[in-house]
Amino acid sequence: MRKIVTIAENQRGLLVKDGRLISILDSGRHGLWDWGNRMRVEIVAAEGVFTSPWGPIIEKLHPALAAENFAIVRPGEGQVAVVRVDGRAAQVVLPGKVAMVWTVLQDVTVETFDVDADPRLTKAELVAFENAAVIGTGPAIATVTVPEANAGLAFFDGELVETLGPGRHGYWQVGRKVSARTLDTRPVPVEITAQEILTRDRVTLRVTLTSFVQVTDPKQAALGVPDYEAHVYKLVQFAVREAVGGRTLDEVLNDRVSVDEQIVEHVRRELGDIGVRVTELGVKDVILPGEMRELINKVVEAEKVAQANLIRRREETAATRSLLNTAKLMEDNPTLMRLKELETLERVTEKIGRIDVMASSGEGLDAVLDRLVHLKPKA
Repeated sequence: MRKIVTIAENQRGLLVKDGRLISILDSGRHGLWDWGNRMRVEIVAAEGVFTSPWGPIIEKLHPALAAENFAIVRPGEGQVAVVRVDGRAAQVVLPGKVAMVWTVLQDVTVETFDVDADPRLTKAELVAFENAAVIGTGPAIATVTVPEANAGLAFFDGELVETLGPGRHGYWQVGRKVSARTLDTRPVPVEITAQEILTRDRVTLRVTLTSFVQVTDPKQAALGVPDYEAHVYKLVQFAVREAVGGRTLDEVLNDRVSVDEQIVEHVRRELGDIGVRVTELGVKDVILPGEMRELINKVVEAEKVAQANLIRRREETAATRSLLNTAKLMEDNPTLMRLKELETLERVTEKIGRIDVMASSGEGLDAVLDRLVHLKPKA
């Protein structure tokens, strides 16, 4: 019995007889004599990775066919193999896995990496390999992105291995777990929320502070204390209790600069070498109890009223003195007095729409003016 088998250009045929692989057929039209229906042809795609169950059999029992049609990729322990197809990274083969890649229709090259000796990828390798298919269990590559103005810390199985600058970094995640942490190296505000403190004269205050903390040594900041921001927060709490608790209410309200200086000095002294520094620190708000606020408002109001009275008396004294000096000048200078009289008359007429002056016969303008305004007794 004769069978006709047609194989496409991008395919190959596995010729099997009585359950045994005989050969691999190229593309084209094939005529097979099959007496007793003992032969069959399995048509498979001739591109990419060969995933047929016949793969291990071909590799072990038919090495010539395997060498002619496939690239056998088997990385050793601590190694990773990258399969490039026509120059493009197509597959990443993890240790303990085997990949049979067709070579009949594509240019295949294999590059092996010792991930134990050099776990880091260059930027070019990261871009080329990160989208490749992984043959094996789990991800092959771990990426770490560090933003601008930040520092990164890379950990292998919880152990710090290096400090990273801004950018995108890649590691082979084979036989290890890669993790990372980023730290902002700019001054970061840390708000110390309101806490109740008793002053020396037993007045309860609520004080809110603001501090700015900057990382100077990322490695030390990450390993020196579990949380450097929480550490600074606690130190500031202790410092403000010491600074406010040793002063009276008036001293706290009237000398904020001294309070800030004492808090900053205490925090910087106790901070130690943990890879961070406090750039700025100060009291933001001092909140008083309701009764105390009312009392202080009354005191302030009384002080302002007294100041206003003092200023008003001072101004009244100055005005009286000025009037006295003016009177003395007019007493010694009749012309000046007459000018003052005319000025007064002008101000009066500004507010009156019409003035009718009735004078007796024989009286002139001087007599009229004398009757309108008298600033000086007549001789």
